[in-house]
Amino acid sequence: MNAGGRSGAPERLSQPEFIAMCAMLFATIAFSMDAMLPAFPEIAQELTPEAPNRAQLIITSFVMGMGLGTLFVGPISDAVGRKVTILGGAVLYCAGAALALVAPSLELVVAARILQGIGAAGPRVVTIALIRDQYSGREMAKITSFVMMVFTVFPAVAPLMGAAIIAVSGWRSIFVAFLVFSVISVGWVTLRQRETHPPERRRPFRAGALWAGVVEVLSNRRVALTIAVQALVLGLLFANLASNQQVFDQTYGRADSFPIWFALIALISATASFLNSQIVERLGMRHVITTSLSVQLGVSAVLCATMIWGQLSPDLSFAAYMLWNLSVFYLAGLTMGNLNALAMEPMGHIAGMAASIVGAISTVLAVVIAVPIGLLYDGTPVPIMLGVGLCSILSIALMTRLKDAPARA
Repeated sequence: MNAGGRSGAPERLSQPEFIAMCAMLFATIAFSMDAMLPAFPEIAQELTPEAPNRAQLIITSFVMGMGLGTLFVGPISDAVGRKVTILGGAVLYCAGAALALVAPSLELVVAARILQGIGAAGPRVVTIALIRDQYSGREMAKITSFVMMVFTVFPAVAPLMGAAIIAVSGWRSIFVAFLVFSVISVGWVTLRQRETHPPERRRPFRAGALWAGVVEVLSNRRVALTIAVQALVLGLLFANLASNQQVFDQTYGRADSFPIWFALIALISATASFLNSQIVERLGMRHVITTSLSVQLGVSAVLCATMIWGQLSPDLSFAAYMLWNLSVFYLAGLTMGNLNALAMEPMGHIAGMAASIVGAISTVLAVVIAVPIGLLYDGTPVPIMLGVGLCSILSIALMTRLKDAPARA
């Protein structure tokens, strides 16, 4: 089969198969993060016993690598095509997984995770470009919502899978599972998906063109504001995700049941993307985003105040934390697909490059936001809740400034 994947592949995949394939590519990200969560105690004990909070870097380093790689993946896919770019990213992802498998120190594991994240930028960005190549506007938002549904459903099984792998063969074997998953997902693309970015539409990869793309994207007021909101939403999500296992373990003494509780949160949160797919065409993307942020802010304010001044019993405190935790993940399901579509809508003529710039800036900023919030963990979830609430306030303020967005957005 040639690089364009012309032989044997249909002219255009059916929408269900296309959504399923894109969802599996996107699930690489969720699997790479959430399967690691049950390993935190073992990683901290083996690699950083003097500072167990540093185990969170296993998550945030992957996200940082993904953000860095994202800046270049889109322009590369605009220059050489979507499929070759996905394959190249998979090679880097697998190399990072192999290095982490044998790394003797936390620093080297973190470096391997950065490399793995750079590789994961391939499926992350090019999947959005694949969708944008074939769909636009609210139809794109609807399809992206279905893809994001898997991004929220997959965490229901990823920690369980990680825990099972750890129980059988240790936490490092999780990286073998990453290798297998990547081979399967990229094989699907190679065999079934035709190239959506033919040679006549390709743009040479040049540093000057990349800089011009950055200027064009950031000079669009709607896109720039949307990137900032996306960074804040991702930042609060990653801060909560990175500290989740520690809260369950150290605050509530529920380390053994953490994968089950996390699965419950993920399954309920998955309905958010489905709900968004049903309402976004009727209500519009901006309205759904702003309303979701406002509700989440209210939940954070009430439950955080209850924890600080409510003198809750341990069981009631855990119930309050679960409700708040669910609100954070539900927010992501209701907003991320819309934010991506909102940012990409004016950028169809440079879809790959725009997807890279939007994803890179929002992800790197999200890590800058998430790391200090996560490291504030002090044995209670209150610092994390306060950080998430602040991110929500800033996001709402930015959304009110999107007055120049088209009426249908």
